[in-house]
Amino acid sequence: MHILRNGSLPSLQGPDNWFTGRVRIDGLYQPEAPARFSAATVTFEPAARTAWHSHPLGQMLIVVAGCGRIQREGEPIEEIRAGDQVWIAPGERHWHGAAPLTAMSHVAIQEYEDGEAAAWFEQVSDAEYVGTPVQTASR
Repeated sequence: MHILRNGSLPSLQGPDNWFTGRVRIDGLYQPEAPARFSAATVTFEPAARTAWHSHPLGQMLIVVAGCGRIQREGEPIEEIRAGDQVWIAPGERHWHGAAPLTAMSHVAIQEYEDGEAAAWFEQVSDAEYVGTPVQTASR
């Protein structure tokens, strides 16, 4: 057993080639063989988002605060809120981030395959980001 104390890992700014806007990454776990999953809390300021990307073995997002958006390539934008869980299938091109006026934080959990947890593509354009989201049911 290994206990990693809260605050023992530094917060990191999301790199510009992976994100648009202000994004903070707080690592929760990095794989130690034979484990191959990682986890992080990612906080997006309003309108911040990932670039288009995919995960070789999929990704689980657990929204812990705020309101955000997610889109699978070729599908409408979906609204996501605190308490929602999103499974992204292996190889599925997608993006996710905060709503235009509201920050959003999620825990992201993904597995590594051959040393890679994600393949990163082009940035999500402003026009793609402001596309009309599908409204979720009232809570």
